[in-house]
Amino acid sequence: MDDLELTAPGLLLRPWRIADAPEVLAALADPAIEQWNSQGVGDHAQAITWIRYRADWSSGTRMSLAVTDAGDGTLLGAVSLNQIFQGNATIGYWTAAAARGRGIASMAVSTLTAWGFGSRGLHRIELCHAVANPASCRVALRAGYPLEGTLRESHRYGDGRRYDEHLHARLATDT
Repeated sequence: MDDLELTAPGLLLRPWRIADAPEVLAALADPAIEQWNSQGVGDHAQAITWIRYRADWSSGTRMSLAVTDAGDGTLLGAVSLNQIFQGNATIGYWTAAAARGRGIASMAVSTLTAWGFGSRGLHRIELCHAVANPASCRVALRAGYPLEGTLRESHRYGDGRRYDEHLHARLATDT
């Protein structure tokens, strides 16, 4: 799977590369990503460690892809399947500040979801986001993930506070 590449209109989803480190470092310095996707990356060496972790799919329980511009290769974001176990998984994503508002996250989530159901044989994929992050709710809904409920104070985010989360999910049998 190290050579897995997925495409969506204008996008290439591909494995992480060490050469992505400068763009990763810049993207993860964004306050919104720090708040909702706290990554703990503060220098070039930490960006390389971050990339190596995400590029290692050997456990079979997680996989992560860089979301890039199909034309020029610019890093636009990330999308990942996590907690892959017995046909279930969770999906996560972030979008670089300069790429927001263009539907990139929704396309990346939809693309990886289709791959997860089709090629990986998953049955259920869950997507959680802080209720206080309405942009992520829009991503979930546009990617076909209906809202299933609210998880009270279920996750501690970048500011150290626990937030209620919306739970969205898709099944392989959803149309």
